[in-house]
Amino acid sequence: MKKIIILGFFLATTIISYSQSLGYRDLGVLFSQNDENGSARFTSMSGAFGALGGDASSMSINPAGIAVLKNSVFTGTFNSRNTDITSNYYGSLLTTQNNFFNLSHAGGVLVFDNVYKSEWSKFAIGFNYRITKDFTDSFISQGNSGVATFRDFPLDSNIPTIDYNLSDEQQFSNSYNGEISEFNIAFSSVHQKKLYVGIGLNFFELIYGQQTLLTEYNSDINGNRLDVDLYQENITAGNGFSANLGFIYKAHPNFRFGMAYQTPTWYSEILQDTNFNQDSDIDIGETTFYQENQQYTEYNDWQYISYSLKTPSKLTASAAFIFGKKGLISIDYINQGYQNIKLYNGAFNGENQFFQNELRNTHSYNIGTEWRLNRLSVRGGYKFEQSPDKLALNSDNLKGYSLGAGYNFGGFKLDLSYSDNNKTSPYNFYPNFNLNPANLNIDNRTVTASVTLNL
Repeated sequence: MKKIIILGFFLATTIISYSQSLGYRDLGVLFSQNDENGSARFTSMSGAFGALGGDASSMSINPAGIAVLKNSVFTGTFNSRNTDITSNYYGSLLTTQNNFFNLSHAGGVLVFDNVYKSEWSKFAIGFNYRITKDFTDSFISQGNSGVATFRDFPLDSNIPTIDYNLSDEQQFSNSYNGEISEFNIAFSSVHQKKLYVGIGLNFFELIYGQQTLLTEYNSDINGNRLDVDLYQENITAGNGFSANLGFIYKAHPNFRFGMAYQTPTWYSEILQDTNFNQDSDIDIGETTFYQENQQYTEYNDWQYISYSLKTPSKLTASAAFIFGKKGLISIDYINQGYQNIKLYNGAFNGENQFFQNELRNTHSYNIGTEWRLNRLSVRGGYKFEQSPDKLALNSDNLKGYSLGAGYNFGGFKLDLSYSDNNKTSPYNFYPNFNLNPANLNIDNRTVTASVTLNL
């Protein structure tokens, strides 16, 4: 295994070929995305609340919406997510099933009517916590690319050394954990009972981890075997801040429209502990080679990295059609410029060029509806979220639907929702070899339950 010894001790140039954990390009996009968690009413209508308001969760989209509420409320939400990830690697299919349970949202709004004669008749203050992005997932891929990348054994004393150039199989296991959690503070008021305006401050906590294990089984023409395990781990943490502002205008008792802008989120310092280095050629993680009864293990010191990140801003345009007390239809259009992602405080020229040249403005929309039958409400929704990659397949766009119902008991409300969304995504665990990525089909099914207290 002369090549690997050189890689480990003489800083050769091919080591980054084995960095199968997500690189900074992928992390920049991942940390910019949003699961749109919220109350069960919010999720059952696919988050289409930009012009609708009237829910504590709406402040994360348009803070003007909290003043739509007629009275003070508090909402707590749990969800249960089931995710199936099917990997297709060189024709070999393997499905991994994951189940998770979270306190996904909690929020409250205090509504105050103005006791003085004024054109500003009401104002509201809102506090909201939610899981903005849930990273926790895992998948396994296996198959045979026909290419052996680890072809030498470090302790081989044969002259010449054995060339393990026959590929028997590759296996790749990948596990994510962590989340981006968000705390919102919002202020809203109503002018002449028609114009709702609001501003919000958003504080983010990022915790992300990834553990990968690549196993390669190779042999030679005489039946000698070489098995290789390559383990990599990444632990990342940081804090971010953004602000949003917006308005809702009630043009007619049956129609209102709104607009909201969220600034980029600035993560001033992201700390990363990793056993490999993505930007230089010095580490390949922890590598174990097995040949007959011999074992060779190479452990590398962890790298402690600090950098900054700016995620893209977001613009949301919305409209809502209100049919008295019978029901409503709400539509949100979201534009987000992923090409504006930027990494700072490091050698990120290549990554920033990638963001500018390979990513795009995304056009996404959410549609929701609600119909009331006395105290019972039934709901539905549809969402479409465009992939930020210019070269993405149509199946890489996220598409999903949602259903739900709620019952008003007077002093409190109970809401339930079910949502299902799916997309495809490639994962390349041999990034610098001319090999196909594993194609992943990701299907998320989430059941959400909320209790809302009328204060």
